[in-house]
Amino acid sequence: MPASLYLVATPIGNLEDISLRALRVLKEADVIACEDTRQTGKLLAHFGIDRPTVSYHEHNEAARTQELLARLEAGAQVALVSDAGSPLISDPGYRLVTGAIAAGIPVVPVPGASAVLSALVAAGLPTDAFRFGGFLPAKSTQRRKALESLRAETCTLIFYEAPHRILDTLTDIAASMGDRPVVVARELTKFYEEFLRGTAEQVRVQLAARPAVKGEITLLIGKGAPMAATTSIEEAVRELEASGLARMDAIKQVARDRGLSKRDVYKTISG
Repeated sequence: MPASLYLVATPIGNLEDISLRALRVLKEADVIACEDTRQTGKLLAHFGIDRPTVSYHEHNEAARTQELLARLEAGAQVALVSDAGSPLISDPGYRLVTGAIAAGIPVVPVPGASAVLSALVAAGLPTDAFRFGGFLPAKSTQRRKALESLRAETCTLIFYEAPHRILDTLTDIAASMGDRPVVVARELTKFYEEFLRGTAEQVRVQLAARPAVKGEITLLIGKGAPMAATTSIEEAVRELEASGLARMDAIKQVARDRGLSKRDVYKTISG
């Protein structure tokens, strides 16, 4: 392999989900940068891979980035992995990637398992458009504000959530977004994998009845109904233009808010 930064996706649970390409890259890397060397060590040992590892996490990311960039510039092949799934998705790595790009070093994605996509395709919610929002805020006040800011979205919303917060988060979804369909995907690809479906309140009741909620959770909120129109399409476009949006951007926004195509909005204001 040429000197490059390889972003290697690892299994999110089931070890059989690692790709042949990922195994080859890990075997050939000069060093593997890991979110947790102990966690990655178990994966490497399972597949008989014996390569040097270094830690790369949120607490040492700034200093370690410079070290890894120096190794890349010296010709090393560096593989970056997170504990599970694709690096950089709610995990460290952004600084290293942008540093490598700035230095002219190839950045090579090695795709694989993804909790976001695995949850989305099996949830039974619309997949034509979706928005991944990482983790919602930990505090209820900020979380409700974040959810309320997304009420106009008509795509499927996807978040990661901690098990000790999921009941409160479902309460906030019900309060902020009403009866939109919700899916809690828990322990994806693992032995106890499950999907809980219903409104936020219905799913909360199911989880609240358990002694404890455990495992990694991907939370999906279904497509909302188009916002009720209180002004005409022409007025809505003019108001957005008056606020500083370019005409085409205003048309796109009105189309999203009302569940229409851009062409329909354009025809209406041009007719």
